[in-house]
Amino acid sequence: MTLDADSITAKRRLRRSLAVWRILAVLALAAAILALVLTGTTTVGGLSKRSDHIARVNVTGLITGDEKTLELLEQIEEADQVKAVLLRIDSPGGTTAGSEAVYLSLRQLVEHKPVVAVMDTVAASGGYIVAIAADHIVARGNTITGSVGVLFQWVQLQELLDTLGIEMQSIKSGELKAEPNPFEPMSERARQVTEEMVEESFRWFIDLVEERRQLTPEQVELISDGRVFTGRQAVTVRLVDQIGGEQEAKDWLAANRDIDADLKILDWEVKRGLGDSGIGFAVARALLSALGFGEGSWIIEKITARERLRVDGLLSVWHPDR
Repeated sequence: MTLDADSITAKRRLRRSLAVWRILAVLALAAAILALVLTGTTTVGGLSKRSDHIARVNVTGLITGDEKTLELLEQIEEADQVKAVLLRIDSPGGTTAGSEAVYLSLRQLVEHKPVVAVMDTVAASGGYIVAIAADHIVARGNTITGSVGVLFQWVQLQELLDTLGIEMQSIKSGELKAEPNPFEPMSERARQVTEEMVEESFRWFIDLVEERRQLTPEQVELISDGRVFTGRQAVTVRLVDQIGGEQEAKDWLAANRDIDADLKILDWEVKRGLGDSGIGFAVARALLSALGFGEGSWIIEKITARERLRVDGLLSVWHPDR
């Protein structure tokens, strides 16, 4: 009986000890992440960024032209130790206005430092808008690019509502207010105005490509139907300068912009606070895992996926199911 009592007591002490260490580990993790946020440290140590280097900026996912991305580009522009920028793009595009904002910020950056775009799997539509801001564009042979065009979509729910016996009522200050409307048929006037808006934005896009890439009228006509190209095809129609990757980009910088070929490439990333969907949800996911609730992280994934899909307005985006 004494042995059983001692064994039970020892097990209780062990459980308490494990609980204490688990709590301490969670607190240490939270403190480390908080220190990372407060000091604004990126994936590369702050000290290493004090020496001359090439800054790598990754443009991935949907492009929205958020303020923190634009601020990052401004910081790179002002950093004397950054001698060139390698813009790595893996994006199907995003909002047309957001892509425009990033493009304009990059064009300002190009006035102070050489920029080379390196396309990965996809750099289409809004991703291509960002790419043509660079001095030189490098793509893989099988990169998907192009998709020069603008998209405006909405859901038409009228037939569904009719089936359910639901009727939407509205009072509008003008004929075209809140048009297109998913709850009623589109009028010819509303369709005309919407098409004019899309056409005007598309004309801005196509003129931008024509100007930046010095295309012939025949090449402009070819790309204006919104088709996508492989990297090899894109070189043929002058949407891309060269097939390759980061090494080819560095070689071009050395040969054409007198950038030291031995300079290191260091990542510059957007600084995010605890309230942002990036690092904020990362903390939540880490805490769930540390507390033994790793299976609950699927909730975080669902929330972040939903946030990434919140895209409104005119779109310059490519995806096979769109």
